[in-house]
Amino acid sequence: MLPESDATMSTEQRIIPAAQRRNHWMNQIAGHAAMRPEATAFRHRGVTTTWKQAHERITAFAAALERRGVGFGDRVLMLVLNRTEVIEAVMGINTLGAMAVPINVRLAPPEIAYIVDDADADVLIVDEPLVPFVAAIRQATDRLKRVIVLGTAPEGSSGMEAFDALVAEDPGQWQAPDVPESTPALIMYTSGTTGRPKGAMLDHINMGAQAITCIRANEIFKEDDVAFMTAPLFHIAGLGSIAPNFMLGIPTVIHPLVGFDAGVLLDAYEREGATIVFNVPAQWQAICAHPDAREKGRRLRIISWGAAPASETLLRQMEETFPGALNVAVFGQTEMSPITCVLRGQDSLRKLGSVGLPIPTIQVRIVDDEMNDVPRGQVGEIIYRGPTLMQGYWRKPKETAEAFEGGWFHSGDLVRQDDEGYVWVVDRKKDMIISGGENVYCAEVENAIASHPDVLDVAVYGRPDDKWGEVPVAAVVLVAGSKLDTDALRTFLGDRLARFKQPKAMVVMDALPRNAGGKVTKHVLRARDPAVS
Repeated sequence: MLPESDATMSTEQRIIPAAQRRNHWMNQIAGHAAMRPEATAFRHRGVTTTWKQAHERITAFAAALERRGVGFGDRVLMLVLNRTEVIEAVMGINTLGAMAVPINVRLAPPEIAYIVDDADADVLIVDEPLVPFVAAIRQATDRLKRVIVLGTAPEGSSGMEAFDALVAEDPGQWQAPDVPESTPALIMYTSGTTGRPKGAMLDHINMGAQAITCIRANEIFKEDDVAFMTAPLFHIAGLGSIAPNFMLGIPTVIHPLVGFDAGVLLDAYEREGATIVFNVPAQWQAICAHPDAREKGRRLRIISWGAAPASETLLRQMEETFPGALNVAVFGQTEMSPITCVLRGQDSLRKLGSVGLPIPTIQVRIVDDEMNDVPRGQVGEIIYRGPTLMQGYWRKPKETAEAFEGGWFHSGDLVRQDDEGYVWVVDRKKDMIISGGENVYCAEVENAIASHPDVLDVAVYGRPDDKWGEVPVAAVVLVAGSKLDTDALRTFLGDRLARFKQPKAMVVMDALPRNAGGKVTKHVLRARDPAVS
């Protein structure tokens, strides 16, 4: 029974304002700014930003954005690399209840312009080295009205302002709006099999659940942990990986997105005292082969990987190079914020080729085409629901309904589950290639190639590659007398597709193999691949 004084309070008196109870990353940063103001929040290129500084800059940027017309529910585009200001910008956008829309910097200008139009956004935050792309984007769309530059804005540029100039504006007594956890924080564009990208809406509930997933998977429990981030902040792998750091208040070292250099990375691990790191297998291969690998990075206790398979040889090299470190593999997809399965170190060799066990915070089923659960050991599509599941695809109700058919999210991954519950991916319903950690969707590439006047028919498939995991290969039927070759095709695709999507080889055929229904049988193409067979 309540004490008399409490029992006699009116309902209104006993209500705590919801804004004081929010559990999203903006309030987490505000909490650390109040409780440990001088502790390190971020480090980038040797420059430290404290929690207090980060909170002040985020608030000032949010107030400046609002004065420029950005409000609750608006979208703000981001064409950025890796630096502290990117995180501050995302948090400032979210402080207004607006959505950050990161764009893959490897996309071609027409591909970026489609996202600009689809997101219906007129504000772009761009990293200084990428400013030259703005003119090309504006040639393809007239949506952009305001550009904010991380760094120095070009002199005399129309509609461009420097991010630091906005942060320097006095916010006065500005008060942030209350932002419920159900508010979308991010729209992460992921290409679809039709060749048109879809924007997955991830809210603050998603990111909070993702933080808990990472904390559990990586056993982040030490106050002196230092998270080191190499994943790009325009990927969910980057933004998702910092969610636990906000929740726990540990520092994040942000590595620049420059040409990968294992020696430079090892030096940075040593200098920054990194304890938690993530790299794709190709990067781990270079790190383990470096002569300094057994001398530097000795504080590493979590060595994580994903986005592509790792060989037994590499896993053994990682174990030998960083003895005592916990090896963690993660698997998932953007729509799930992104982690859905985790393979822990002790199982990485015993279950070589598996993506691990489903995380306990979500529900998982493996089903046939009628959504009947398949027996263990049989192949079916893995489907999900739970707190990391996106709200849906931005302004695509039909695609959202298809993805949520039967009340579960359909991943498009065909898998089998062994008798211990470990998941093994056997194929991709969505016909996706993972090349160097980047998703390449065959239909998108096929559509671009089919526009070449010499191409009569085309199918794209993945070829195993030691460096990139997989690379796209185009099987084509050409008009009689055509001299089109791989180099000429890549030149043709130069301004149509990002380089990582362009086929690394072209196989000329008289006709593509098809089944009775007229669909190309890509397993036959893979079996006939001259580089494999």
